[in-house]
Amino acid sequence: MARIAIGDLQGCWQPLERLLQACQFSADRDQLWFVGDLVNRGPDSLRVLRFIRGLGANARIVLGNHDLHLLALAFGSRARKRRSDDTLDDILQADDRNDLLEWLICQPLAIAEGKDLMLHAGVVPEWSAAQTLQLATEVALQLQRTPAALFDHMYGDQPDSWHDNLTGYERARFVINVLTRLRYCTPDGRIDLKKKGAPGTQGSEWQPWFEIANRGTAAHRIVFGHWSTLGLRRDHNVLALDTGCVWGGCLSAASLDDERLWQIDCPQYQSAE
Repeated sequence: MARIAIGDLQGCWQPLERLLQACQFSADRDQLWFVGDLVNRGPDSLRVLRFIRGLGANARIVLGNHDLHLLALAFGSRARKRRSDDTLDDILQADDRNDLLEWLICQPLAIAEGKDLMLHAGVVPEWSAAQTLQLATEVALQLQRTPAALFDHMYGDQPDSWHDNLTGYERARFVINVLTRLRYCTPDGRIDLKKKGAPGTQGSEWQPWFEIANRGTAAHRIVFGHWSTLGLRRDHNVLALDTGCVWGGCLSAASLDDERLWQIDCPQYQSAE
């Protein structure tokens, strides 16, 4: 069985179809790991969701910020409005909408297998892999049990640092922000979610989260996406796979078991991030 990790799709079905042909994916033999942001901004979010759900146990998924945005809209969050560049109507109006959304909201925010830890965006330096998984599970259960209430309190950039005594919606918001939005932080774990550019644009106080010395997850290979201006990275014991498919870059996949890498050029569906 091959384990193949795939970068942010954002509703781009045709590049995914060509990528799976390139890596000779077999649904009865191989396993696909998706780093989140399955939907939105590309033209075929419904087809992407139907395909991945249909893979069953041959797909492993973590939720990204765009997936949470879809769920917040679907579950009626008062705090979330549709954006002009959303491409989610095909899902929200589909006959199988409820089945798809019930499946999606049950997906985790982080998964691990051996020394591989997959999440959408990043981790703060204080967290170990075990704590990351524990916090991800804690929030995933909240999403499944009381989604509307959590979505009503999920949005915002505070708190900007972790404390073990965080509780309630502040605790859940921080965990979600780190796992689905983080790019830069300080060595003591303070986060700034507004910094989105490539490394070198962030100012001296801030570092890419994976370059923080002695971070608690350093012994694990972190598989993630979310950061199209970072692009493909395979250093610092990370595998970064968001290569800007929806922006006209490419869709990337990498074997988790050897050095194979596949990339497919993509049409430009959005003109600016």
